Amino acid sequence: MTFVIGVDGGGSVTRAVIVDEHGAEVARAEAPGAVVTDEAPGAAADAVSRAVGAAAAISGRALPASVLWAGLAGAGREAARRAVEQELGRRGLAERVCVGTDGEAAFHAAFPEGPGILLIAGTGSIAWARDAAGDVVRVGGWGQLLGDEGSGYAIGLGALRAVVRAEDGRAGATAMRAGVLRELELESPAALTSWAATASKADVARLVPVVTRAADGGDPAAADLIARAVAGLEAHVAAVLGRVGPAPEDPELVLWGGLIGERGPLRTRLCDRLVSHPVVLRSGDPDPALGAAALALAALPKRQSRPAPLGHFGNEPAP
Repeated sequence: MTFVIGVDGGGSVTRAVIVDEHGAEVARAEAPGAVVTDEAPGAAADAVSRAVGAAAAISGRALPASVLWAGLAGAGREAARRAVEQELGRRGLAERVCVGTDGEAAFHAAFPEGPGILLIAGTGSIAWARDAAGDVVRVGGWGQLLGDEGSGYAIGLGALRAVVRAEDGRAGATAMRAGVLRELELESPAALTSWAATASKADVARLVPVVTRAADGGDPAAADLIARAVAGLEAHVAAVLGRVGPAPEDPELVLWGGLIGERGPLRTRLCDRLVSHPVVLRSGDPDPALGAAALALAALPKRQSRPAPLGHFGNEPAP
C-alpha cells in the first residue's frame, strides 16, 4: 500500500504526517524538535524517527514509506542537509528520503503555486516569496550567529543579556530578572553563564513569554526587545518586496510561527506596522507538515494527479 510521509521539524517540535497516494491524511504525530547540524545530524534524525514512528504506529502501517520529505530547521546548509539525509536514509523510514528546510515546507503549504510571501518567526526567522514569474527569493534564515532577527531566540538572548547587564550595573534594573530565573529554575544571574553554555536555541527561545509579560507590565528593557523584534520582522517583509519588485496586484502575505501566527504574541504589533506596506494579509495558519507531504507525493514516480487536500491551511479540503 503506497503512502508517503511529510515532516516539519523546527527547533522546538517535529511533526510528521502520513498521507496515502491520493493525498488523504492517515495519521500524524509529533516529537521534540532538533536543529540540523552537519557535525551531529543524528539529533535531527532521531527527532524525525520518533515523530515518524509514532505516526506509523497510529496509522497501523508498516515502514518504510514510499517517500519521506522532511523540512528541517538548519537544513539550508548543504553539508548539513546532506548529512541528515544520509542519516535518515539509514533508518529505514522510507524507500526514498528527501530533505529540505522547514521554510520550504511551510511555503509550499501556504502557496502551492502562484505569487505570495511567507514570513516565519518562531525559534528562528525567515521570509520566502514567489513572484508572478515563479521566481523564489529568500530573506533572512542566516542562523543564530548572523541573523534570526525578530525570532524567539533573538528575544530570549536579548533578555539574558539585559539581565546580566543590569546585574553589573551597566543598565537599569529589569523585571525580566525574576522571570528569567524562575523560568530557568536558577537561584541567581551568576548561574546563567553555565546554563547558556549548553542551552539550545529552543531553550533560549522559551524565554519569550517572560519578555512579553514584562513588556506588557511596562518594563522598558523588555518593551525595547519586543519593539526591535517587530522592526526586524517588518524589515524582512520590506526587503522581500524590494527584491520581487512591483506587481499588478499587492501580494498575499502569510504570517507563520509561534511568534506571529494566528495566536502569536507579536502578531498584532507586527500587523500594525505592516499596514504601510503593499501586501494583503491572509488569515489562517499553514500546515508545513502537509506541505512536506505534498512535496513527498510530488517525488513519487508516475504520480497521475495532485491531491486536493494538500498545500492548504489546516486540514480543510481544497475548495
